[in-house]
Amino acid sequence: MENPKVQQILEKQLLSVAKAVEDKLDDEITAIDRLDIDDLEALRERRLQQMKKMAEKRNLWISLGHGDYSEIPVEKEFFSVVKASDRVVCHFYRENWPCKVMDKHMSILAKRHIETRFVKINAEKSPFLAEKLKIQVLPTLALIKNAKVDDYVVGFDELGGTDGFSTEELEERLAKAQVIFFEGESSVKTSAQTRGVRQSTNPDSSDSE
Repeated sequence: MENPKVQQILEKQLLSVAKAVEDKLDDEITAIDRLDIDDLEALRERRLQQMKKMAEKRNLWISLGHGDYSEIPVEKEFFSVVKASDRVVCHFYRENWPCKVMDKHMSILAKRHIETRFVKINAEKSPFLAEKLKIQVLPTLALIKNAKVDDYVVGFDELGGTDGFSTEELEERLAKAQVIFFEGESSVKTSAQTRGVRQSTNPDSSDSE
């Protein structure tokens, strides 16, 4: 019978894989052992500098309002908000149930992703912005990078079509648009079209679709 032969082959393959893994670990341990005091001190200093830079970034983000889900009270403040932060998710809303559902998820993500500013603005009280950015369905999330609207999440169509979507589903959608940092998920953009928030309001401009 060939089964014993197959088993022997499998055992040899498993031993070969195990040896390769063991050899790799041995090489890594040897490399660490070869580091002298100066090398270790340089690694430690580099790590401390990285931690310092990250702490400075976090402090800057917090000073700009990152970490909280806040409302932009008047539409003229929208421009200063998007210019101050590299990544902004702006919820255009009105007082209805679907927008309250979006509020809940935005509030969670604002705390989870301090690298991005999460805000909302009343679309009915912001006619200039609503017309300029072609906001027609509420809720709509404008995904803004480097002061330009790069993508939109319109209603719940991309989130299962109902208000029962999870925070993680919205999180993954924002990650695909690269407006939040989310390790392990696709970084492929979902929309190649961008729209500058500083473009002319002229109806004959290239902003029209």
